[in-house]
Amino acid sequence: MIKLIVGKKGTGKTKILIDMVNHSLETSGGNVVVLEKGAKLTFDVKYTARLIDVEHYKIDGYCMFYGFVAGLLAGNYDITDLYVDSILKIGGRDFDKLGEVLASLDVLAEENNTTLVFTISADQSELPESVTKYL
Repeated sequence: MIKLIVGKKGTGKTKILIDMVNHSLETSGGNVVVLEKGAKLTFDVKYTARLIDVEHYKIDGYCMFYGFVAGLLAGNYDITDLYVDSILKIGGRDFDKLGEVLASLDVLAEENNTTLVFTISADQSELPESVTKYL
């Protein structure tokens, strides 16, 4: 299952994501992973979450991002929740490609019984139906 947290910059998306991560850590029976570009959430999420800075792995673009997430899920079947802060900083502002990767990731999420949550810094009216269908 895919969930989106959408809004313009400064609307509190990351705070909502942090609260969701910390709640998942209390309720999940598996591993909780957080992907971000840069290490800005280090002190905001509980230490039991697996925090990954995608810059360290040189992830650039949606194809590379898909491969990285697929590898994470293939290597660890215990991931129940995967959170991604600022997906547009990782993959770019091509909303059509974002819709494509969300569709592919939704299949992976269903197969692995994993919830994927993304923050998107854009107004909902800017996003195509291929993205907004996950709201």
